[in-house]
Amino acid sequence: MSIYQDKKLILLVDDEVTVLKLLEFILKKDYDLVIHNNGLEAISWMDNGHMPDLIISDLEMPYVDGLDFVRSLKTSGYYRDIPIILLSAAYSLEDLAEKLPYDFDLLVPKPFNPGSLKENIKNLLN
Repeated sequence: MSIYQDKKLILLVDDEVTVLKLLEFILKKDYDLVIHNNGLEAISWMDNGHMPDLIISDLEMPYVDGLDFVRSLKTSGYYRDIPIILLSAAYSLEDLAEKLPYDFDLLVPKPFNPGSLKENIKNLLN
């Protein structure tokens, strides 16, 4: 449960401002959002005691990319059960399965369908 309001808290992690703005636009009405530009910032925020209900992360980012970000979450006893949606223009599901032996909940190709993404988020949070 979010500490911000009665809404679920979603952590958005992407280095592309346009993607973050689009995600914010389509999700802000229904969810509380925290936005970070890379995995390093997101991990730092979480290590300071914050716990999102769901994470949407890009795979290609500077500093700590999405693969390393997910790897660090899934090897942690504290964060491993948070649902994760990965966004990628470069990876197919097959490519990702070879590179990332950890569970994630959904791979969404960029560009994504906002309505479909919202439905997937709703399903993962219920």
